Amino acid sequence: MASENLTRDEARRRASFLSTDSYDIRLDLTTGPETFRTETTIVVSSSTAQETFVDLIARSVQEIELNGELLPDPASRFDGARVRLPALLEGENVVRIVADGVYMNTGEGLHRFVDPVDDEVYLYTQFEVSDARRMFACFEQPDLKATFRLTVTAPDHWRLISNAPTPQPVPFEHRPDVATWAFEPTERISTYLVALIAGNYQGGTGEITARDGRTVPMGVFARASLAEHVDAQNVIDVTKLGIDFYEEAFDQDFPFRKYDQVFVPEYNMGAMENPGAITYVESYVFRSEVSDAIRERRDLTILHELAHMWFGDLVTMRWWDDLWLNESFAEYASTLASAEVTQWTDSWTTFALSEKGWAYQQDQLPSTHPVVADMVDLEAVETNFDGITYAKGASVLRQLVAYVGRDEFFAGVRAYFAKHAWGNTELTDLLVELEATSGRDLGTWAERWLRTAGVNTLRPLIERDADGAVTRFAIEQTAPQEHPTLRPHRLQVGGFTVRGGRLERTESVEIDVEESLTEVPELTGRRADLWLVNDGDLAFAKVRLDEASLSVAMEHLRHLEDPLARTLVWSSAWDMVRDGELPSRRYQELVLAHLTGEGSSSIVRTLLQQLETVAGPYAAPDQRLLRTETAADAVWALAASAAAGSDAQLQFVETFARLARTEAHRETLEGLLGGSVTLAGRPIDTDLRWKLVISLAVLGGIDVAGIDEQLASDDTQSGRKSALTAKAALPTEVAKAKAWRRTVEKDTLANESITAVILGFRRVVDDSLIAPYRQRYFAAISQVWQERSTEIANRIVAGYFPSHFGGQSVLDDADAWLADAEEAPFGLRRIIIEGRATVARQERVRAADLP
Repeated sequence: MASENLTRDEARRRASFLSTDSYDIRLDLTTGPETFRTETTIVVSSSTAQETFVDLIARSVQEIELNGELLPDPASRFDGARVRLPALLEGENVVRIVADGVYMNTGEGLHRFVDPVDDEVYLYTQFEVSDARRMFACFEQPDLKATFRLTVTAPDHWRLISNAPTPQPVPFEHRPDVATWAFEPTERISTYLVALIAGNYQGGTGEITARDGRTVPMGVFARASLAEHVDAQNVIDVTKLGIDFYEEAFDQDFPFRKYDQVFVPEYNMGAMENPGAITYVESYVFRSEVSDAIRERRDLTILHELAHMWFGDLVTMRWWDDLWLNESFAEYASTLASAEVTQWTDSWTTFALSEKGWAYQQDQLPSTHPVVADMVDLEAVETNFDGITYAKGASVLRQLVAYVGRDEFFAGVRAYFAKHAWGNTELTDLLVELEATSGRDLGTWAERWLRTAGVNTLRPLIERDADGAVTRFAIEQTAPQEHPTLRPHRLQVGGFTVRGGRLERTESVEIDVEESLTEVPELTGRRADLWLVNDGDLAFAKVRLDEASLSVAMEHLRHLEDPLARTLVWSSAWDMVRDGELPSRRYQELVLAHLTGEGSSSIVRTLLQQLETVAGPYAAPDQRLLRTETAADAVWALAASAAAGSDAQLQFVETFARLARTEAHRETLEGLLGGSVTLAGRPIDTDLRWKLVISLAVLGGIDVAGIDEQLASDDTQSGRKSALTAKAALPTEVAKAKAWRRTVEKDTLANESITAVILGFRRVVDDSLIAPYRQRYFAAISQVWQERSTEIANRIVAGYFPSHFGGQSVLDDADAWLADAEEAPFGLRRIIIEGRATVARQERVRAADLP
């Protein structure tokens, strides 16, 4: 059996003599619950007469035809991942392959789901990075673009959605209740962007007018049982704002003929940018009340995928080395659009704490890599959808905009699109245009920012006289030993002074920081109570607070009026905790003292997550239980005093449920669930009820029968997943053993169900309950990686890594496994390396937390 991997060298060799013109794909989705018939005809041109291969993952191949001639013994030419072809003719060739494809329940390829509410079948595709070959035979690499024509036979009551507009179905002769949809060819796109969504999807429709006057039809859909919760008009309104913004910013009209957005079940990620047929995770359909933080995230995701219609779909990277050209640009552009044309005007504040926090964390792991990564093969690509590719890349782009100027930056982007529309590009193609419009040589900048890894630290060195005036202000730049690059940073230094109970910006200077020490003579003689390096958040760097500024922040942070500056102080203090320079107990005090001074739902959400971390994994072991109980009590008090029905009240209740540890906490949860404890304006709706049930399960406050009773009132896909989590969270050996067996030892659960079980397994108050599984984990993971799909293996190996409580024993076990498994696949080793690094950091943070 051949490997499913494809190397960059193989792809380049194939593209050197092949060009693809069109695909004609015929699918029969009525052949049963396990397989479907797939027939693909590819028109391809070859510059030389040589052998090649077509990518295909299928159960079997029935026919292989080349230029009108059926090849004998097709099974011998198929190894499970590739169809071997004899020498092609110079010029045009026609390849036809007929096979039996396999439905997936892993969120990869053509995923099949049966709705427990009404037994309706729902299908959708997820092809990034290389799973188009699970639905049709293809040349699976982004630089071999083509047009794609789909003809699909399916139950006649289904809705079919693809990249091209949906045609009228034609009844299938001699087969009742079956119809055929013949789609028009798509624009020239890459194989991984082809989409098919099929089933009884329902929702709403609308339209917008593009800049060139075209009417662009729009649809927003979900499963029929969820359709009543689909807020179609809101989704369309946000999309219209984004299209107007991007058309002007990029000077390119919306590239496609229509735009459908579909929320699909058991999805592996937030969303996918299939041209004209976006797919989203179903959690973005709100059947219960959610915080504004979640609503902001959904709108940002809508704008992110929309940006891909230009960055990624209209212009596509040549190979996955330049994946960042897709993701970083979409992340930057969507945040910019969100801040400038939607209600989320403080999106850059959210970005500063959440997205950049993710990037800083990823960039300090041993597995970090440059923004422009060395993607030698598909296995390497699978591991790099991470905080570097998305959040650091977007942060670097923001720094680039500050470096060259916004007008010059977008002038370069417009020239880039004009030159490369419908083509494939590399980093140099973009830099050429930016250099032309900015007049700057970006070679050194790109080398330091895009081709090297690691995050710099900027530390203020401040000397003051007896009256508090600055006598010397300098900024020290350092880099980690393993990634020693010092970088150019365009940034602001802000000074803030306490006046009338407020902390106001009274000083500001914009400077360039390039070397290890940068003097700032402009601040000599100035006074401020708190000095903030990187005020405005233009630079990508960890920033330190001097001791005097930290003391002022501990007392007055809630009084700092500028929300972005306040967020940057939070970020700085958090980085100091993670690096062992600030005891985590002091950060817990900081959060509890100033949390209610935050007006942004997204910032509150991140701070509450950090509170859970400093009270749990980051707390000194002998203080962890007390710290968690204290945090729970404080958050419950905040919930009780919050405005009735407010966003903050909801977040406080949800956080309290996760932090609950004591008998009193259990009684409060039981009261909320049963109705004897109430909060003004806060009904216990379906999703909140499940969160209470899961937290009660962790504390032993409900049993299997009680969970089943809750499930009986919500026997939906979401309810079933929550019940799986609750049952796995029960504090018994039987519950943990069953969870492990269902996910690791058996291969029957779908992707999201596996994650639901793992989440419950990890929810323990006492680590001793799951400690016996540490050795079993390291003994099992190699087999899991070999036997399960990429997505499922990642979920199991990463999900079960014993990081939450950690300890030296986990470090020892990880070291032993890494030493014994030097030849293990890179993706598997990376998870263990990252898990080990996370535990090692926890140990350092805990040591700094000791009195």
